[in-house]
Amino acid sequence: MDVRVVRSLVGGTLKPPSSKSMTHRALVCSALAQGESVIRSPLISDDTLATRWILELLGADVSGTDEEWRVRGGALNEPYAELDCGESGTTIRFMTAVCSLVDGVCKLSGGQSLSRRPMEPLVDGLRQLGVKIDSRDGLPPITVKGRGRIPGGEAAIRGDISSQFVSALLLVAPLADRETVVKITTHLESKPYISMTMDTQRLYGVDVKASNDMSEYIVSRQKYTPAELTVEGDWSSAAFLLAAGAIAGGVTVGNLNMESEQADKAILDALRSMGAVVESKDSSIHVREATLKGVSLDISDCPDLFPVVASLCATASGTSTLTGIRRLQFKESDRIAAMTEGLKRMGVRTALDEDTLTIEGGKPKGSSISPHQDHRIAMAFTVLGLAADGETIIIDADCVSKSYPGFWDDMELIGAEIRGMRE
Repeated sequence: MDVRVVRSLVGGTLKPPSSKSMTHRALVCSALAQGESVIRSPLISDDTLATRWILELLGADVSGTDEEWRVRGGALNEPYAELDCGESGTTIRFMTAVCSLVDGVCKLSGGQSLSRRPMEPLVDGLRQLGVKIDSRDGLPPITVKGRGRIPGGEAAIRGDISSQFVSALLLVAPLADRETVVKITTHLESKPYISMTMDTQRLYGVDVKASNDMSEYIVSRQKYTPAELTVEGDWSSAAFLLAAGAIAGGVTVGNLNMESEQADKAILDALRSMGAVVESKDSSIHVREATLKGVSLDISDCPDLFPVVASLCATASGTSTLTGIRRLQFKESDRIAAMTEGLKRMGVRTALDEDTLTIEGGKPKGSSISPHQDHRIAMAFTVLGLAADGETIIIDADCVSKSYPGFWDDMELIGAEIRGMRE
């Protein structure tokens, strides 16, 4: 499905979908706990359903409605089928670690994009902890030959490609035979995501000790206990709605935790630094249109904001620089290439220098945009299309179901003029 977006004035109040990151983590912790856990307001999306499906194949029982999942966890079983992770990087990384607890062989694979996403640091880390695991040059598919337990010990891994490698090890480390120490050998990026992992583990009775600089983690042998939690609103998804308000009218977004550990809460600082009018009250944020100005931002701890912030910069006066972007080539698409390609098509000049993208703001013009099957690229150019002259066509627009299945409906609810078509 392709959609056409034209210049629009938006307004109204919306709630973002629930946090994808938190839903993944709650599912894993629930599956590892002996007994029944309750996850309220889970995100129902392609990625989270991939994690749920794999956990069910491994023996967890997940029931309930879209509003509430009941997860009965405990012992894991060898699956009767290959574990297809779809295009979810979080799923294959977390599930690879979880499969090390299975007594049997697990083969994990995924779609075309996922097959290009690096796994080597996690594979190497699990091997250091005594897990037998095979991969194709550090890429999926992955085969884990589990023995029902992890010996444990010490693992040293890099932290500058994906924090998911660290989170994956931390999630299974409490069930190792002995104390496990995870050491980070490089600069650690996306620290808030690891904090979220540890916070979720704490809800399930597991305590991970981290050094002050989060370069070392000590995990003693522990047990997960069942828990009940409500998944908070997703700041990553909310960022697109807030950005729409900043360049095309005004929007109020509710159901947001102002004390959240989610990295993408940083969208508020980005909007304020660019000159947008941002007002907060309780769990709601109101953003209204203003003349945006160029900005210099380091997004190494919130890489998922890169596409939407780049779109904001394209409408701002002056020049913007976004640093800390190097590893974005390893996402659902090469996000650096995808954004620069799309911005060029819309008449926006950019320059790339290693870890920094420079964007010259101005007046974007509508064009045909391929998001390269990347949900965040599709949503970012939709937002930009609201302020662009002419018509912007988003090709294969249904890729947004990866994280925000209701995106197109929500955009129309706030007044965006969007026309769907099938060719």
